[in-house]
Formats: sequence, structure tokens, C-alpha cells
Amino acid sequence: MSLPLAGRVGEGVSIPNNPPNLIYGRNPVLEAFRAGRTVRRLVLARGLRDEPRLRTLRELARTTKVPVEEVEREQLDDIAHTEAHQGVVAYVTKRQYWELDQLMDAALAESPNPILLMLDSVQDPQNLGTISRTAEATGVAGIITSHNRSPEVTPSVVKASAGAAEHLRYARVANLAQAADTLKGKGFWLVGLAGDATTDYTAFDYRRPLVLIVGSEGEGIHQLLRKKSDAMVRIPMSGRVGSLNAAVAGSILLYEVLRQRR
Repeated sequence: MSLPLAGRVGEGVSIPNNPPNLIYGRNPVLEAFRAGRTVRRLVLARGLRDEPRLRTLRELARTTKVPVEEVEREQLDDIAHTEAHQGVVAYVTKRQYWELDQLMDAALAESPNPILLMLDSVQDPQNLGTISRTAEATGVAGIITSHNRSPEVTPSVVKASAGAAEHLRYARVANLAQAADTLKGKGFWLVGLAGDATTDYTAFDYRRPLVLIVGSEGEGIHQLLRKKSDAMVRIPMSGRVGSLNAAVAGSILLYEVLRQRR
């Protein structure tokens, strides 16, 4: 399959005017293959030292008939628009986001007490990637973000998640407050995380259909969304810093949910 061309940077490799969908990094590309995402082309830096992940990537490409090309590392920097690609870039199909109703139905079909994660104004791709990695590890059924207050699942998000984002469902909605009403109508409990909450995060019973809401470190959860929440919980702080990074705080909460459910 040919991809759009614009300005050739190496034999068989080009940078399009509008970059196609791609992901980079050894674990992210490996997890894309494992998740069943269609990989159209695999591009590797010349002279990579052999190691198990690279052997697995080559074998997956061979068995799925994905073309493999080798280029100079500098050319791969241009393709990925970063030097953090670890010598591996894959052209993939466009990411498909879930509709909220479909996400809820899929989550409830898998478990009577699913966990969903709602991110309110978490705008840093690194934070989205980090919390995505924890979400996948703790069995979260999907992540809900807003169109205008959170980033899309970009290659940098996938890289920050170490590829975990390839196994997750994401829904992007126009209005988180309206989404909260829809989720409550389906029987989900909404639990927000806030530093000024009166309930300790270990004191709440999370064994129910659950939506955990995490806000940004600066703004926290917006007031309307707080009002719609069934409970607000806090992570106690004993040091001089008044708050945790959003991804760290969300990860602590997710593991408390997992602890209670084991």
C-alpha cells in the first residue's frame, strides 16, 4: 500500500505534508500488533542491536505481511518528529474512538461492576499516557475525555503509556457533565478525586459500577462535575507540596479500587 508522499528523505521513505497515523517506540509498536491494530508499514533504524522485542516485531511483520524498511536514524527522527522512537516507527490505521453509549454497554457486558475513568482537563499528553498505562494494568474498561479539554491519543501519548493505550477504549465527548448524567442513568457511581474532600480515598466502597473522575493538577474537577458526583474522596498529603500530579493521584486511586476488589 502506498502512502502520501511529499519530500523524500530516503529510499522508499517519505514525509507527507499531512503526516499519516503512526506510532513509535518498541513497546508501543509491539502492543499495536498484539492489540490487532492494522499496521501498514514498519520502519526501522539501520544498525539496531538485536534484542528480543526487535525479533518479535520482525516476526509479527512477517506473519502479517507488513512491509519492513530500514533507514538512517536521522531519517526516522524526521518521520517521527522526535528522537524518542527507539529506532522503530509504524504506520497504522486511524484510531477509532468509541461512542459513550457503546463504551458503557461494552463495559457492562464484561463485568457487573466495571471501572471507567473520566479525565477532566488533563491536558498533558504525558499525564494521559501515564494514567492510561495504569488504567490498562488495573482493568479499566475505558477512558472518557472531552473534545476541548484533553488531548487526543497521539503517538506521544501511546509512547508514554508504553503501548498500553493500544489495548484501551477511549471515548471523547462534547460535554463531561452531560456524559456524567448519561453514566448515572446506566447505574454508574461517579467518584471524584479532590484535595479538599472530607472522605479518605481508602474509606469509600468501590465495589459497584464506577466512574473515577480525575481533574488537572491546577484546576481540579470543575464545579458542575463535582455537583454531579456521588462522592468526593481525597488522598492525604503529609509533605509541604499541596497536590500530586494528576496521573500519580489517579494511579493511587485505581490501585485502591483494585485492592478492594481482589
